[in-house]
Amino acid sequence: MTEFAPSQQLLEFIVDRINVGVFIVNEQLEIQFWNKFMSSNSGVDASQVIGKPLFDCFPDLPQRWFAKKVSSVFMLKNFAFTSWEQRPYLFPFRHNRPVTGGMEFMCQDLTLMPIKNEAGDVENVCIILFDVTDAAIYRSMHQAAMKKLEMVSRVDGLTQLFNRSHWQSRLAEEFSRAGRYSAPLSLIMFDLDHFKSVNDTHGHLGGDAVLVQVAGLIKAALRDTDIAGRYGGEEFGIVLPNTTAEGARVVAERLRNTIQATPVPYDKIQIPVTASLGIAEFSLKVKDAEEFIANADAALYEAKESGRNRVIIYEQMVRENSA
Repeated sequence: MTEFAPSQQLLEFIVDRINVGVFIVNEQLEIQFWNKFMSSNSGVDASQVIGKPLFDCFPDLPQRWFAKKVSSVFMLKNFAFTSWEQRPYLFPFRHNRPVTGGMEFMCQDLTLMPIKNEAGDVENVCIILFDVTDAAIYRSMHQAAMKKLEMVSRVDGLTQLFNRSHWQSRLAEEFSRAGRYSAPLSLIMFDLDHFKSVNDTHGHLGGDAVLVQVAGLIKAALRDTDIAGRYGGEEFGIVLPNTTAEGARVVAERLRNTIQATPVPYDKIQIPVTASLGIAEFSLKVKDAEEFIANADAALYEAKESGRNRVIIYEQMVRENSA
């Protein structure tokens, strides 16, 4: 079997035609080789850059970072790598992918390879630039899809508040935190008065319009740290960290007044809406988040039984009933 020994001319021919960027620099970062991929994407021919400092030819490159990267190859006499996830690109090359991919420039993986002489010293560094734009676009699309899926799994589709499952898990977290640090915590449970008659009179689309508007009013009334969710049907829950029952009453009354003062426009009419709200305050006597909800629900039930469109605090209700 004869041994195949490719000539330097053949190797240069291959390197010049592969769909990968290849260029070589010496320790002074002067360009020694520049293949056709680099020429066609940069718009600068090899004859214009060979023997010239890289950063003189391309002053917009990340000079400090790339010089340090090349220097490490000379110093350690070993390969170096960087991926598009660490730094999206070295050269701002355009790509021909759809703009919907969200990538303005070609994404690039880099391999820096030492070129050694017979003594084992590094004389030059060969930089191989891989176009990984397709993989980057697919990765970004996958991450966006996963983020959307995660959002769908914890957000109520109609109101865009947290759904019951996620809201309850957040409540459990805050309940545990309040027990650990003896921090104040209050819970508001409320629902919309006579909501069944809204659905009966205006249909489910009218009912949905009411729920959407109320959800918007809830969002506008709360702090970033407060946690609102759709508990089910027309019932909502609001977790108020670092808030006493009296502080929660202020929030609840403001929300109740806003809901009452903001009828819902639907099908050329205005649908009047009111809400009944129950408040419970955390204490060490409450054994878990489920009992916490039950206490606020009991206050909500009392608010509805005593005439609706009002706010009741569970602890005050218990004191008054036991007096």
